[in-house]
Amino acid sequence: MTSVADLAELVRAPAALSVPGDLVAGAAAAGVLGPRTAGLAGASVLLYWAGMAANDWADRRLDAEERPERPIPSGRVSPTAAAGVAVGLTAAGLGLAAAVGGRRATAVALPLAATIWGYDLAAKNTAAGPAVMAACRGLDVLLGASSGRPVRALPAALTVAAHTWTVTALSRREVSGADVALPRRTLAGTALVALAATTLPRPTGRPTPGDDAVPASAGAAGDPGRRTAPGVRAGAAGVGRSLAAALPVGLAGWYVARYGGAQVRVAADPTAGRVRAAVGAGITGLPSLQGALTARAGAGLLGALVALAAPLGGRLARKLSPT
Repeated sequence: MTSVADLAELVRAPAALSVPGDLVAGAAAAGVLGPRTAGLAGASVLLYWAGMAANDWADRRLDAEERPERPIPSGRVSPTAAAGVAVGLTAAGLGLAAAVGGRRATAVALPLAATIWGYDLAAKNTAAGPAVMAACRGLDVLLGASSGRPVRALPAALTVAAHTWTVTALSRREVSGADVALPRRTLAGTALVALAATTLPRPTGRPTPGDDAVPASAGAAGDPGRRTAPGVRAGAAGVGRSLAAALPVGLAGWYVARYGGAQVRVAADPTAGRVRAAVGAGITGLPSLQGALTARAGAGLLGALVALAAPLGGRLARKLSPT
């Protein structure tokens, strides 16, 4: 009989910690952080889990040879049950996105779901695989911005998509191992991703009128009725600006140390085990990049909170593989 633990392994449950940060980064970039962001993040988690279940269903015959310990080839989850989980979670994710974000969220969630299924069923083992998976993550960021002007979140979406391309490129060598050139290329890409996260233009302007949202910088000002000496105000503002500038850099550095370090180890010893470890670091370390993007958009405290999912995901990955 299939257990909850088997289903959790099927959908790589802990890996979903890397998902909400996409929505937060997108909403922060578009200036529309608000109650809808949490609901859309929940919808995205459901779609992520659906994609993992669909992936294992599509790969069930290959996994019987290469990854026999996985839930389907080991007999713990039937193919029919896995397909049902994938379809059900997709429907639930789309339904939640529609309920929370209306037509604007649905307009992004539908192509996101289609791209997820397209990757699992058709693109995964083709040359287009990394680009299609990157598109999934990019659309995920834009889903977070869907209640405002998604174009404002396009630089953040492209940054997360570029990171995802590197992880997916590595993941194609999890079983066979890689040549030395692959981790060197992905490491260069990781460095460029971190640089982009610290140099993206900060969002300006206000949210679209009528959106249930608040600017990313909301809450930064104090009581307007409270008088403060000009010198104290200027000093506090200077410290605040310094911290605001340093936080994205620190979080991006953490991202490079965690994920880049794993790729350096692959370059030194490109065995399958090292590649799998680097892919896991890319998945569980993504929140530190998302946190940097969120902080760069002006939501520093929230960015730091998003980044805390990285060490938590790393700990959980020791118990349940994210790959």
